[in-house]
Amino acid sequence: MQGSTVKTTNTNMIAGTSRDHPLQGRRRVLRAFGPLSALAALGMGTMPLSALADGYPEHPLRLIVPMAPGGGADISMRLIAQKMQALWKPGVFVENRGGGTGAVGLTLVKSARPDGYTIVLCTASHAALQATRTDLPYDLLKDFVPVGQLTLTPYVLVVNPAVPAKTVDEVIKLSHQRPNGLTYGSAGIGSMQELAGQLLVSQGHARLLHVPYTGGGPAMAAVLGGQLDMIFATPQEAVPLVRSGRLRAIAVTGAQRSNLFPGIPTVAESGLKGYEVTQFYGVLAPAGTPAQAVATLNRDFTATVESPEVKQRLADEGQQVVTSTPEQFRAFLVNQIQQFKAAASGPAATGEKAAR
Repeated sequence: MQGSTVKTTNTNMIAGTSRDHPLQGRRRVLRAFGPLSALAALGMGTMPLSALADGYPEHPLRLIVPMAPGGGADISMRLIAQKMQALWKPGVFVENRGGGTGAVGLTLVKSARPDGYTIVLCTASHAALQATRTDLPYDLLKDFVPVGQLTLTPYVLVVNPAVPAKTVDEVIKLSHQRPNGLTYGSAGIGSMQELAGQLLVSQGHARLLHVPYTGGGPAMAAVLGGQLDMIFATPQEAVPLVRSGRLRAIAVTGAQRSNLFPGIPTVAESGLKGYEVTQFYGVLAPAGTPAQAVATLNRDFTATVESPEVKQRLADEGQQVVTSTPEQFRAFLVNQIQQFKAAASGPAATGEKAAR
């Protein structure tokens, strides 16, 4: 029968019988079944990673936090990982890989198998490094695929009460009235606080003198003591100091007002459209991670941080839950890197001096 003949012929071609030279048989397989089927039949290939994700997730998730244990990012991600266990049955494990301002952990994940089981925390500091360094062993936009954004934490521009300014416009005008401008402190060169000040210089033409310290605590102490005029503080640390009258809040650096400072406008609202400096948390996976795995990760992370308990605990720390699609997070990263490049290349009106 014709059907039997076709079946026998195909079997002979696959087996490479004496009727055909083995290579001729393999060529016929390619024509009969197509390249992918032929490779599978001949044992010459493996299933693509996109196909491996069909039963996803089947293994524990390895979440790399590229910072030392015990910091704010580590605490927040461990909270999220713990609550995500309900959705990710195989388990979610946090692994700290600090060093190189995040470069160690990011490089590790860059080289990991892109199967959706190894991911890394990405923060604003990493976007700033991408904008200001040319010697990084990775590229955030080329070596990773965005999974999604999780949170935003704006800074609050606060001044010592002796500074006679109550708005961003008054701060800028006052900076031009003083011979050396206004002084602002930061946790160090390259910190998000420094970049926030640089953006105020490049976008608002303020005259600011940056004074880097070895940490945020000493810089804040200098503002409280009157040695410095102002600082960009986190909402959590600013709340008690503003409420007690030891500092005056001027503006919030995020795109939205802070839930801890609902009555304080953003810098953008105050006249500098497009100004935005936030400490954000998001998740990246190695480039080549299957789209199905990325979608599943995005869904589960979003559901976790949007849950009432997690959302409230993050809000108590001054963090706003801001979730996104992978595409939106990529666009956000591109915008952040461009802003940091502009800030880094823009002139600081009065330079920089070392903290005493």
